[in-house]
Amino acid sequence: MKLTTLNAVFALFLLSFLIYDAALFAQTELTYAWTNFVGQPGGPGNADGTGYAARFYYPQGIALDKSGNAYVTDNANHTIRKVTSAGVVTTVAGKPGLPGNFDGVGSAAQFNTPIGIAIDDAGNIFVADSGNNTIRKVTNDGVVTTLVGMPGQSGSADGTGSAARFNGPSGLALDDAGNLYVADRDNFVIRKVSNSGVVTTFTGTAGSSNSVDGVGTQARFYQIFGIARDKEGNLYAVDSLDPLNLPNSVNATIRKITSDGVVTTLAGSTNSAGSTDGLGSEARFNAPRGIAVDALGNVYVGDYGNHTIRKITGAGLVTTVAGSAGVAGVDDGAGSAARFNRPYGIAVDGSGNLYVTDRLNDTIRTITNDGVVKTLAGSPPHGGFTDGSGNVARFNSPLDVKLSAEGNLYVADTDNELIRKVSQNGEVTTLAGKRGVIGPIDGVGNKATFNKPSQVAVDASGNVYVADSFSHSIRKITPDGVVATFAGSWSRIGSTDGSSSDATFTNPSGIAADSVGNLFVSDINNYTIRKISTDGLVTTLAGTPNRIGGVDGAGPAARFRSPQGLAVDTSGSIYVADTLNNSIRKVTSDGVVSSLAGRPAPDSAGFADAAGTNAHFKRPTGVAVDATGNVYVADTLNNLIRKITKDGVVTTVGGQAGIAGSADGIGSAAQFSSPSGIAVDSQGNLYVADSLNNRVAKGTPLLQTPVLPALTLRRSSDTIVISWSSAATGFDLQQSANLASSSNWAPSSYIVMDDGTNRSIKISLVSNSVFFRLRGN
Repeated sequence: MKLTTLNAVFALFLLSFLIYDAALFAQTELTYAWTNFVGQPGGPGNADGTGYAARFYYPQGIALDKSGNAYVTDNANHTIRKVTSAGVVTTVAGKPGLPGNFDGVGSAAQFNTPIGIAIDDAGNIFVADSGNNTIRKVTNDGVVTTLVGMPGQSGSADGTGSAARFNGPSGLALDDAGNLYVADRDNFVIRKVSNSGVVTTFTGTAGSSNSVDGVGTQARFYQIFGIARDKEGNLYAVDSLDPLNLPNSVNATIRKITSDGVVTTLAGSTNSAGSTDGLGSEARFNAPRGIAVDALGNVYVGDYGNHTIRKITGAGLVTTVAGSAGVAGVDDGAGSAARFNRPYGIAVDGSGNLYVTDRLNDTIRTITNDGVVKTLAGSPPHGGFTDGSGNVARFNSPLDVKLSAEGNLYVADTDNELIRKVSQNGEVTTLAGKRGVIGPIDGVGNKATFNKPSQVAVDASGNVYVADSFSHSIRKITPDGVVATFAGSWSRIGSTDGSSSDATFTNPSGIAADSVGNLFVSDINNYTIRKISTDGLVTTLAGTPNRIGGVDGAGPAARFRSPQGLAVDTSGSIYVADTLNNSIRKVTSDGVVSSLAGRPAPDSAGFADAAGTNAHFKRPTGVAVDATGNVYVADTLNNLIRKITKDGVVTTVGGQAGIAGSADGIGSAAQFSSPSGIAVDSQGNLYVADSLNNRVAKGTPLLQTPVLPALTLRRSSDTIVISWSSAATGFDLQQSANLASSSNWAPSSYIVMDDGTNRSIKISLVSNSVFFRLRGN
C-alpha cells in the first residue's frame, strides 16, 4: 500500500464512504427500556425537578434566603440544592455522588458530606463541609471557594484562612456584621470566623467534653450538632452526646450562649434521653440535631431520635409541634398525625413557617404556624409489606431476584425476612417467612422464619433455595412453601466441607443452580465459592477459607474478596460478583478462576466501560447470564446495570454512573438506587432488585441501530495505523484489493491490537492498494 499525499487523501475519502456503507450492513444492537415492574419506588436519589419528582439523598442542613427559597446540604449526594417555595429543586453546586474538595463553579466544585448551611443578606451561602473539615463559600452565581480550614486535615487550631483547623464542623450561624459561628462538633467548641477569615474559639475548650455552664472557655459541651442565632445576638446550640450511637452515654440539651459568651442550659437533660414535654430540665430530647429561632425568640429543634419537631419558648417551656415520639413514618398531616423519619435540619421564615430536612425520608417538609405538615419536595421511601399487583405491592430492601422455568420471579425481600413470588403479570404473593420475624425456624409458609435472606436460586423442579445469610445456612422451599434447612446450621459457623448437615458456612450471600440441580454458594466471609452436589455433598470449589485477595488460579490457589452474586451458564461455568474486588470473575466447573471484567483489587472501584481489566465497577453484587453467554451486572454503588460480552467488553445498559434515583427511561435516562440482584429471561428481559427503591424494575430490550465507529488513519514513517474504538461491538474489519464486487471483501488478515481504548492494525507501505471497511457481524 504505497500512498502519495494525493492518494492518501483519496483513501481517506474511500474509508469515509465505506464506513457509511458499513452502516447499511450493521446488525441492530439492543438497548433497554426500563420501567417499574412491582413495588413503589422512592427514597434516596439525585434528581432536580418539582415536588415528588425531585430526589435527595440524606438532606441535612437547611437555610432560607430573603426571597423564601430554601437551600439544603444534600449530604450523601455531596451537593448544595435550592428549593423554591413552589417546590422546584435545582442543584446549585457540587457533583452528585462524587465527594471531593475542589473549588470551582457549580458542578465543577466538589464537597464531602456537607452538613451546616447559612445565607447572608447578599445571597452568599456558607457551608460546613464536614468531611473536608472546612468552611466553604458559594456566591449567588455558584462560585465555590474555601473560606477557612484545610481540606482533609482535622485539628483545633485558630488562625486565618487555611491555617485554621476544624474537626467535623456541623452547624453554622451568621450575625449582623457577617461574622460566622461554627459548631465545631468533634472539637466540642463553638468557633467564630470573622468576615476577613480570622478563626477564634468563642466558647468551650477544644478536646475537653462535658456539660458545664460558664463563660467562654470555662464552659464545656459535648457534640454540638446545630447552632442558631436570635435577633438579640444570642446563640442557641444543640448539645447532644448521641444515645443512638453511644447507648450508655446520654446528653440531650439545648444551650444558650449570650453575645458575651455566657453559656447556660435552656432545656433538656445531661443524663437521660426521652420525649417528655415540660419546663427546662424537666423536658427530654433524643439525639436532637437541627435548631432555628423565630422572630419572637421561640426555638425549634429537629428531635432526630424521637422523629418529632419540638418548640422551646424563651422561658424554656418545651412542647411537641409535629410528629409522634418514637413513631417513624412519611405521613403529612396536622400535629401529632404527621410522621417524620429522623428530621434533621430546621429553618423558620418571617411568618413562622418551618422548613425541615426529613433525612431518612429524603424529603423537604414544611410546617405551617398552625402545625400542618406537608411534603414540599422529594420522594420518601415506600418500603413496607403488601402483597398485590404492580405498584400496590411493597418490599423492604429486596436484594435479589431469580426466574423459574415457568417465568415466575422469586425475590429475597431481605429486610422483611421474606421470600416473595411475582407472577408474569406482576402479582406479588408471599411464599415463605413471617414479616419482620428473625429466626432459623423451618415450617410451612409463614410458620418459617429467615434471618436476612440475601439471594435465591430456583431449580428445574421449581424448588427455591435461599442463602439465609445470618442463619449461616442454605434453606430450601418447595413449590408448596415448605421450608427446610438444606445445608449448614444457624448454630455453627465455619468452612467445613461434608454432608449437608455437617457442612458449615459463614454468612453465605449468593446462590445459583445449574441445569442438573447442583448448587453454588458464595460464602462471603470465608472468601470462597462452595458447591452442593445433588446428593447434598458440600465442597469448596474455589478459594481458600479466610484467605482474602484477588488472585486468579485453580481451586484453592484463587482468592476472592467478599464474593456475592452468582450465575451459571449453559456450560456449567459460574460467574461471580466479587464485590470488594470490584470485578466479575469466572469459575469453570472444575474450579479454575479467571477475571472476566474489572481489575480484582479493593482500590479499583470506579466507572469505565471498556474491555476486560480496563473496565471498572463499584461494589457489584448481582450477576445473571443469558443463553448466548452475555453477563449482566447489578453495579450497586455506581447505580448502574452493565453488560459484559463473552469477550469481556463492558457496556452500560441502564442508569447513570453515581446518580441514584428511580426514573423510568431508555438506557442512561433510567435511574436506580443501589441495584443489587438481577435476572434475565429467555426473551432477554432483565429484572433488577432495586434495593433502596424497594422495587423490582424491568428492562425490555429494544432494537437499535448502533452508532457506527469512525475509522481513523494515521501515517508514521513507513507505517499506516488504522484504528477504531474498542467500545464498538458487533463489527468485523474486512479488506479488499479492489471495489469491483462486493464478493471481493474478506476478513482482514492483519493482526488486530486492542489497548482497551482503541482497536488498531498496522500496515507497512507496499505497492498494492488495499481497502478496508467495518461491517456488522
